[in-house]
Amino acid sequence: MKGGIKMAIASIKESRLRLTYQVGTDETGNPIYRVKTYNNVKPNAQADQLLLASKSISSLANAPLMTVERNDIVEITE
Repeated sequence: MKGGIKMAIASIKESRLRLTYQVGTDETGNPIYRVKTYNNVKPNAQADQLLLASKSISSLANAPLMTVERNDIVEITE
């Protein structure tokens, strides 16, 4: 306890991997994107591991991988 205030603890409860692909362009030339989300990602997975996995997964797709995002749900307690 610091200065009479309890410190908060953050714990990752759930983690997802979100891959965005460019699947084409519309009639005005703007890109069209599709998103694929993978649930049950290990909370302790490192960024370089997720990027490597994303590249492996995207090699099976017929569209270029544009972005890789990790979405964590974090519980904050005292």
